[in-house]
Amino acid sequence: MLDLVLLHSISLPPGVYEGDAVERLFTNTLDWDAHPYFQSIRGLEVSAHFFIRRDGALWQFVSCEHRAWHAGASSFQGRDNCNDFSIGVELEGLEGQTFEPAQYARLRALLIALAEQYPARHLAGHSDVAPGRKCDPGPGFEWHRLVDVASKLKLALPDC
Repeated sequence: MLDLVLLHSISLPPGVYEGDAVERLFTNTLDWDAHPYFQSIRGLEVSAHFFIRRDGALWQFVSCEHRAWHAGASSFQGRDNCNDFSIGVELEGLEGQTFEPAQYARLRALLIALAEQYPARHLAGHSDVAPGRKCDPGPGFEWHRLVDVASKLKLALPDC
């Protein structure tokens, strides 16, 4: 049962926004030779259900009815393999940096829409399910911006 919405951050190459590299990565069409950084992630096969750009544009890569490959080795409340029971949302950005108001607005709207279809009761960051291995969305993510919508939807937030 899907009961977790898992937040991530990504930009490719790191710190570069508004390109098509994330889309290409998630659709397995990234040209590994297009940028030197891509060699360090060559062959990586990942996906997410949703991607929210800096301007708030929302892209969906995987149906919520299907498993996406966004969490990797992970555990939440004693359950391993978070990909099995979570919806992955990638925010265009870097750990430690801030996110845009348009991204928070779109994320809030997405959480409301997801709540109408899925029984998710928890909202967490990648760092919460893979501590020591992952640190996104990072300290620049302002969880307090989601407190009211999380409360309304009865979504538990991580301790921040």
